[in-house]
Amino acid sequence: MKEGNVISEDFLLGNERSKILYHEYARHLPIIDYHNHLPPQEIAENKKFSNLTEIWLKGDHYKWRGMRALGVKEALITGNTSDREKFMAWAAIVPATVRNPLFHWTHMELKDPFGINSYLNKNSADAIYEHCNVLLQQDKFSAQGLLKHYQVEMVGTTDDPCDNLMYHKQLAESDFSVQVKPSFRPDKVLLINKPIQFKQYLDGLSDVSGIPVNDLGSLVFALRNRVDFFHTNLCSISDHGLSALPLTYELTDAERSEFEQFLKTDGAEFSNPDAFAGYILTELCKMYHERGWVQQFHLGAIRNNNLGMFNQLGADSGYDSIGDFKHAERLSAFFGNLSLTDQLTKTIIYNLNPADNEVFAAMTGNFADGNLKGKMQFGSGWWFLDQKDGIEKQLNTLSNLGMISTFVGMLTDSRSFLSYSRHDYFRRILCNLFGSEMESGLLPDDEKWIGEIIGNICYYNARNYFDLKIKI
Repeated sequence: MKEGNVISEDFLLGNERSKILYHEYARHLPIIDYHNHLPPQEIAENKKFSNLTEIWLKGDHYKWRGMRALGVKEALITGNTSDREKFMAWAAIVPATVRNPLFHWTHMELKDPFGINSYLNKNSADAIYEHCNVLLQQDKFSAQGLLKHYQVEMVGTTDDPCDNLMYHKQLAESDFSVQVKPSFRPDKVLLINKPIQFKQYLDGLSDVSGIPVNDLGSLVFALRNRVDFFHTNLCSISDHGLSALPLTYELTDAERSEFEQFLKTDGAEFSNPDAFAGYILTELCKMYHERGWVQQFHLGAIRNNNLGMFNQLGADSGYDSIGDFKHAERLSAFFGNLSLTDQLTKTIIYNLNPADNEVFAAMTGNFADGNLKGKMQFGSGWWFLDQKDGIEKQLNTLSNLGMISTFVGMLTDSRSFLSYSRHDYFRRILCNLFGSEMESGLLPDDEKWIGEIIGNICYYNARNYFDLKIKI
């Protein structure tokens, strides 16, 4: 395979106006990563990674799926083989990922931050592995060093309501310039259809809140306690990962009484889990509105499809997929109910099925209130859709059915400190889209005008939307 200049300075930029927009208005802007899954402990402790496998392959479900599809044995993915062997297995199949976004992401992540701009394959693997491992021992390649390198201003981690936020407190009191904010992710409190796990979770919620949960009122009170705790620790964002929003949001008197009995009875199942989830989620959304938070809904995944591997590896191991749930009626009913009492806070909705793009984009327009620009957001291409085609489709749908000039832009939604190249990837795609339409006459050939819109989408809209006070 030919070695050489893999990721050029003008990568993905197809014309002169695209290049100007990117290099002059997007490239050097800071990053606001308002939703990711980075471990706050690793940031607080300023973790140094022992080798390239640890920082790059462990926990990366995208790469795991690719390796499995290309016949790599599980022992070389999640098994007990050495980190070097796992990296060599990955390097050997990278050429076969061509036209998959993994091919571009891999080489972008090698170029920035490691300065490697040649192809990764079985012949180059040894040299690349050793080169990166040496760099990873330097301070600038630690967890905090990498965040500074990528000019990250805010990191929004994903945190369970029962978390004590110890590492967020540590970071808030430190002189680390990047703001690391918790996000409230209460998914487990909605899973009443899994009674054993649900009751175990409520035991933990009771312990951490100091409020025994024995009925519906005490559950809401305990959740309010945790929302308040998160709020005092700089949280201003919630996130919810659901297959779909609940269709109902009220419980009958009989169901309220049933819930109390359900908590007392081993082996009991609750008769209307959708209504329970809708009621609790609605109460939470009212709390978010009261505090001025932004709420996010990641919708449409069907998880843990491979039951055999789920039994071996557990959740989040690369066996989730795009679902085909019906969303329009549920989105309308849920947000419409909150609008009745003017308790719908700033909201971002993300879909996983591209067939739902127009449904989601159109739905956001129903709940704009004329007071806050961009209050309702059709979120960026997520998970299976954060590749070039998915990003372009999301941008085009938002442009056609909403106002792209108010868009809050990209996020990593990643567990990897090397995923910040995704922001650069997004910015290049965005600039190429706008630049191409300037070239063809569909957009004004006004560099300053369009450049300002590009800058807003890449950075300033998010800074204003999340009301960030950047640490100096």
